Amino acid sequence: MALEMRKTCERCQEQISKDAYICVYECTFCQPCTIKMEHICPNCGGELVRRPRKPIS
Repeated sequence: MALEMRKTCERCQEQISKDAYICVYECTFCQPCTIKMEHICPNCGGELVRRPRKPIS
């Protein structure tokens, strides 16, 4: 099962170009919002980590 690569931040609705952060449920946030939330998902309380990037093909 692949990650859902969402393109907008769930908090500020801004487009995410490359540095997205996700929790185990794939809630997706931009880097500035993640820093403001201290790397804690507001939805589940889980840790927000950098989303893996797709390989360049």
